Amino acid sequence: MQDYDIRRFGAVGDGQTVNTAAVQGAIDRCHADGGGTVTVAQGRYVTGTIYLKSHIHLHLDPGAALLGSTRIADYATATHRQMYKNEACMDRCLIFARDAEGIGIAGAGTIDGQGDRTSFPNADDPQRNRPMLIRFVNCSNIRLRDVTLARPASWTSAWLYCSDIAVDGVRIHSRANDNGDGLDFDGCTDVRVSNCAFDTSDDSICLQTSRVDRPCRDIVISNCTFCSKWAGIRIGLLSCGDFENVTVSNCVFRDIDDSGLKIQMCEGAEMRRMVFANLVMASVPRPVFMTFCQQRACADAPEEVAPLKALRDMLFSNILVDSTACGKDSAFIFIGSPGHPIENITLRNLTMTAAGGGTDQDAAAELAELDLEAMGDHWPEYACLGATVPAHGIYARHVRGLSLEQVTFCTATPDRRPAVVLVDVAAVGN
Repeated sequence: MQDYDIRRFGAVGDGQTVNTAAVQGAIDRCHADGGGTVTVAQGRYVTGTIYLKSHIHLHLDPGAALLGSTRIADYATATHRQMYKNEACMDRCLIFARDAEGIGIAGAGTIDGQGDRTSFPNADDPQRNRPMLIRFVNCSNIRLRDVTLARPASWTSAWLYCSDIAVDGVRIHSRANDNGDGLDFDGCTDVRVSNCAFDTSDDSICLQTSRVDRPCRDIVISNCTFCSKWAGIRIGLLSCGDFENVTVSNCVFRDIDDSGLKIQMCEGAEMRRMVFANLVMASVPRPVFMTFCQQRACADAPEEVAPLKALRDMLFSNILVDSTACGKDSAFIFIGSPGHPIENITLRNLTMTAAGGGTDQDAAAELAELDLEAMGDHWPEYACLGATVPAHGIYARHVRGLSLEQVTFCTATPDRRPAVVLVDVAAVGN
């Protein structure tokens, strides 16, 4: 396949010249010739929105940096949209593809959004837009390998209704601004993420479904490290379509501010058949925070909330947790809804050391239900429970079929709370 160096099309790697036309010119010529590789050579190339097309691989040489422009006017508006309600400020993006197949981004270089708060939101943009780095819509056979993705002004990437995705050896650093998600897969199938490192200001990986007819299915995440201001992996919130067949294995979670695994069914579909195995978590307050309730998360959600269906069939095994640096708001948490329990959850070979420090008052606390009236427009977060969790190991409520096998909980300092608290939990096994 032919190689198309963006310098041949007029690109200048001086870190100042805006090269949108030159980069797009190389992509368009490559596409017209039947596909190939568009090369970003060593240098710093500023660009606005570019459109990838079928059978094109964007390759970044060592020392090459593709830089997002800091002028919002350099970003196109024909790049689909953000699917969460009230987040239209994230509609624009740097790299976009729609209905493409056989596309990829690879190499030892960097894609840098230059998305620091000093630039986004900026003074010339009354809408306070914050572009993403990457958005792919309805694409297939996608490869993202070895590159570094850095400093997005919002999410690093959004993958909507895509299939046959492999992400390998990628480094994501997204602390420059708010909402710095890493990889967000919405209604995607056949996804493999491996050997990646995340340092994010929001969820490192998200699995979502914004459409009833586009499930999130057949997902494998392995050999990754996660550091996040929010969650390591979130599954749900946007949950209009089904989630099934997910495995997460051989991963390290450290310095997570909210939860290691955040699993949340809200918008009327089913979530089932998931395995989480061989995980190490350090400085993670809630290794698992699982909720089953009703909420409107999607931008297209109707006023009438969707009925609850099912959240079930999950295995958590071989997990080692040290949350001694996280304070007393630390535990595995599983919360269903009255009459709509979470079903068939197994925890096997699990060890957790918590900070301790829970009081008699904490042990007697009654946590709020996660219902729509109480939460309002808020997502179902730990703070919505209204009190410190009354257990230092596992708190489960509205669960049917909970199996605990070889689980060990201890605390670094004395704690007046029991290790396990079960409320409206049926068919407990051990």
